[in-house]
Amino acid sequence: MAHEQEQPKRIKALEDRGVIEALFEGSIWRSRFIVILAVVFGLVGAIILFIVASYDIASIASYTYHGLFAHPHPEGFHENIVAAIIGAVDLYLIAVVMFIFAFGIYELFISHIDEAEGHNQILAISSLDQLKDKIAKVIVMVLVVNFFQRVLHTNFNTPLEMLYFALSIMSLAVGLYFLGKVGKH
Repeated sequence: MAHEQEQPKRIKALEDRGVIEALFEGSIWRSRFIVILAVVFGLVGAIILFIVASYDIASIASYTYHGLFAHPHPEGFHENIVAAIIGAVDLYLIAVVMFIFAFGIYELFISHIDEAEGHNQILAISSLDQLKDKIAKVIVMVLVVNFFQRVLHTNFNTPLEMLYFALSIMSLAVGLYFLGKVGKH
């Protein structure tokens, strides 16, 4: 019965605002489905990054296996392993950003994902600000990992360079501390 009462109100609302306005507003509302492109290609990008990162890990596993039996080990053996693994972690984190982006855009513009109901709420997104915050946190982690990867290949020649290095690590730690504090409020 409630549905029957709503129908005349809806027809009356359409008559009050005019057919052109109703068509225009309907078109604007349906145009939100264009974001499906961002969702699909965001997921494709995430899948590609997961595959590339996994390939990198498999490659470094092969390199490690062969390097362990070579005596002496190839030059920079340990550094190459650590750098490659950190690079793969960086790719995985960027893939997660793409995944969160695609998931969030879908939920905000298209529809709530029923299958996600009752599962881990890490991807529950109800506003653009919430989506932005989740993506920003993962991007900060990508930058931290990228910084660490670059530091592995840096040569420190003077005590001042070592001081700058220590200060940069302290700055990262302080930034991560405050990022964690903001996330709890």
